Amino acid sequence: MGAYVSLLEYRDIEGMILLSELSRRRIRSIGKLLKVGRVEPVMVLRVDEDKGYIDLSKRRVSPEDVAECEERYNKSKMVHSIMRHTAETTHSDLETLYKNIAWPLYRKYGHAFDAFRQMVTNADSFFSELVASGGAEAEASITEPVRDALTRDIKRRMTPTPLKLRADVELTCFQYDGVLQIQEAMRAGERRGEEGVAVKVKLVAPPLYVLTSQTLLKDKGLRVLGEAIEAMEASIEGAKGKLTVKEAPRAVSERDDRLLAEHLEKLEAANREVEGDDDEDAEQEGQTFDVTRASAMQM
Repeated sequence: MGAYVSLLEYRDIEGMILLSELSRRRIRSIGKLLKVGRVEPVMVLRVDEDKGYIDLSKRRVSPEDVAECEERYNKSKMVHSIMRHTAETTHSDLETLYKNIAWPLYRKYGHAFDAFRQMVTNADSFFSELVASGGAEAEASITEPVRDALTRDIKRRMTPTPLKLRADVELTCFQYDGVLQIQEAMRAGERRGEEGVAVKVKLVAPPLYVLTSQTLLKDKGLRVLGEAIEAMEASIEGAKGKLTVKEAPRAVSERDDRLLAEHLEKLEAANREVEGDDDEDAEQEGQTFDVTRASAMQM
């Protein structure tokens, strides 16, 4: 007939996805559509309050609804984790904290998660507003330990981490002062940095250079790196050089940064003089050649 599921957002009450509501396509294997333990967004079709039946549908959920539902669920899970941890560490009643802190923030900001993100920088004003609107009950429940525990947990879990951006370019200039012109192009790119989006240009191995930046705003960072590349291109072309974009500005992971650092270390090690080279050169320079004796031997 279908699959029985637990509704996570409704205290794990039981519902059923009908077999006809599993997929829009022909069902060849139910095991591929549903697996025990998997979290799935579903739509409520019917509710029979007398018998306690809840009919659900998986096939009627659009991809847009899936993305929105998963985002809302993950946000709510984060808020609940923070609230529960605060209640446990301060020995407070969780439902009372929800009533005086989380639910008012849901009503005003649409979601408490968005309010918590703003509380990272200015938590005192939020608490003052909650106490003023909640009255004596809110003032009694939002104590100083609760404020400290909640603020500390929010800052620990929700402080945004800077996003790392990178672009790879090739710079060449074969004029007599080509090295100086390339350096000037690098400085022109770095000057395009803005507040909160500093641009750094590093040499990997001629003619490959990388532009890097760290920012909290991805769109702004990508725009600034694009403008930095344009500034470098204008500078180097003015000196009859050339710039070629090998990799457009993009967000990179820690693994990409680690690979770049390892590559730079390998190049540095390859260019580093090996111990003993100087002695070998000195020996070669110290050797003398007896021209007279060599001539006599040839005769």
